[in-house]
Amino acid sequence: MTLVGQRVALGGAELTVLQPADAAELPDDGPVEWAPLVPYWSVLWRSGVALAREVAGSDLAGLRVVELGCGLGVPSLAAARVGARVLATDSEPEALELFERNAAENGVEVETALVDWVSPGALLARGPFDLVLAADVLYERPAVGALLALLPRLAGEAWLADPGRPGADVFVERARRRSSVATTVRDEVRIHRLKGDGHGRDGVQATR
Repeated sequence: MTLVGQRVALGGAELTVLQPADAAELPDDGPVEWAPLVPYWSVLWRSGVALAREVAGSDLAGLRVVELGCGLGVPSLAAARVGARVLATDSEPEALELFERNAAENGVEVETALVDWVSPGALLARGPFDLVLAADVLYERPAVGALLALLPRLAGEAWLADPGRPGADVFVERARRRSSVATTVRDEVRIHRLKGDGHGRDGVQATR
C-alpha cells in the first residue's frame, strides 16, 4: 500500500496523518451524497477533522474515550494528545493497522480493538467509558438503530460529527426521546453532543 502524509491543523498544533494514496486523491469536499469507491476507512473525512478540532479544544485529560468506526482515527489522535486514555475501534483490520502507525507518527499512546457493532460484547466488557466519539458513521440507515442501542451502554456522553447524512436526522430525532442533544456547527459539519443516563462525568468542557 502506497501512503501519503496529510497535515491536519488543530488550532495552534497539527497532526500528521498517513493515508492510502488512492484515497488521498479523493478529498471529501463534494456533496453530502458523495461516497468513495475506495474503502470508507481510508478517506480523510471532513467530519473526522471537525470532530478532532472540537476534541482538541476540550478538557479530556484522564478520561476514558472510545471512538467508533475510527478509520484514520483523527479524533482519537486529538483526544490522546490532550491527555485522554483512548480506545480506537473499527471493523476493518487494515484501518487499525494504519491508525496504530499514525499514533506512533504523532507520538501518542492509544489502544485499538476490532469491533463490529452487531456483536459489541467484547467492547462493552471494556467499559464503561466517559465519552464516545464517532465521525460520519450514519451514512447507512441500518447504523441508526445499532448506534442508538449501543451508545447508552458505553458512556453517558457521546459526540457525533455528521455532514448532513439523511440517517443523522433520524438518529437525532430518536436520540432526543431519551437524551439531551446539543448541536453546534464547526467547519460546516454538525456536531451532536448527547448526554443520557450512562456512566460519563457531568459534561466535557471546552477549554478554548
